Amino acid sequence: MAPATRPRDLYAELVRTGPGAALARKAGLPRPALLRRFEAGAPLLVGPALVLTVGSGASAFRTREAGGALASLLTRAGADVQLELAEQGQRLGAVVVDATGATDVGDLAALGLALGPAVRRLAPSSRVILVGRTPGDDDVEAAAVQQGLEGITRTVGKELRAGATANLLRLSSGAGAAELAGPLAFVASPRSAFVDGQVIEVARSAHDDDARDALSRSERPLEGAVAVVTGAARGIGRATAQVLARQGAHVVVVDVPAASGDLARTANGVRGEALALDVTAGDAPARLAEHLGRRLGERRLVVVHNAGITRDRLLVNLDAARWESVLAVNLAAPLRLTEALVEADLLGGGARVVGVSSTSGLAGNRGQANYAASKAGVAGMVRALAPRLAELGGTANAVAPGFIETEMTAKIPPVLRQLGRRTASLQQGGLPVDVAETVAWLAEPASVGVTGQVVRVCGQALVGA
Repeated sequence: MAPATRPRDLYAELVRTGPGAALARKAGLPRPALLRRFEAGAPLLVGPALVLTVGSGASAFRTREAGGALASLLTRAGADVQLELAEQGQRLGAVVVDATGATDVGDLAALGLALGPAVRRLAPSSRVILVGRTPGDDDVEAAAVQQGLEGITRTVGKELRAGATANLLRLSSGAGAAELAGPLAFVASPRSAFVDGQVIEVARSAHDDDARDALSRSERPLEGAVAVVTGAARGIGRATAQVLARQGAHVVVVDVPAASGDLARTANGVRGEALALDVTAGDAPARLAEHLGRRLGERRLVVVHNAGITRDRLLVNLDAARWESVLAVNLAAPLRLTEALVEADLLGGGARVVGVSSTSGLAGNRGQANYAASKAGVAGMVRALAPRLAELGGTANAVAPGFIETEMTAKIPPVLRQLGRRTASLQQGGLPVDVAETVAWLAEPASVGVTGQVVRVCGQALVGA
């Protein structure tokens, strides 16, 4: 299926040419890099991964074997691992730091001093990944130091250039290599091209066998799953259906009857099936549950609540119709649909629920009180749902897109559109596939330790940072 037409970023194209790059460099203008995204058969990283350990406290991964479990996980994911920085100028694909043993204030300085030389060696589209612990309340200094890792991560993300990103994986008590493997592979890979400056909590799971089993079928980790995507006729929904199908899922795409033509094209392109359904209709929950119930059998279910609309006005100009329509599609429908699936016992056996929130919901946005309320509500929904699904090995999470190049953002006035693109560490807008890759990762068995969270897909935008 051919990718949907997307708005062109003419400025970014210009400054990637020789004359344009020279002019931008001289004038101090942004020079957004061409991001490395997923390609079948491409390596995990653009160069070797340097694995470092910082901290004198008890590390979750320090073993008698040099590099410990972190090095083993990276090797298994396909990385070429190094434990020391080569003296000559080899470019690194990643620097990964085990900071789970950082407990002393001095460890933060040691981390910075260790990172500095490695960051200078990073290749374009490389990765900086810190692995720490969730700050606890048992040791005040250790908690402060672990929280300090977040400040380092977000700052490094803002300083990196050429499409490189920085993220922090934070382990909660009891979480280990089984739960970490999937998140580590994702943030190292080109699938996470537009995920930058994020803190991802990795919790212990009683169902971590799901993650171990997933490693043996990593090329199609969703084989045997049924995935339903609402709002799938175009944009992010269509891209999500495509990536889920690529990962092995049988995809049911849903959109309003008026979009049946585009919906059918999406379904045909992923060899899935189309369900024309207005998610706000009174009978929508029952119809969706019945449709999925006939197809699911023993297969696990992935639910992606992507359908959404905007009706922007300043708060003083928002009438009842604009409030009601946005809340009905963006928040009430996901709540009603999910509850119907729970009542029909369709969300057992390692199910995944992924809501599409927004950075506007995390930080607010002028003229979008109704939209921001609905998208913040999606974040609240997955946090409340997560404990209910955890007992069955399921998870509930949300993604929060920032400025994504879609038909909707193409309608933004040109100056505001440029600001939306440039006010991010990666200095550009993302693509629908960037959101889709993150949704698909959260749907995979290997993400079992990630639940109740909102992962921003925004290139570390200022909004919601």
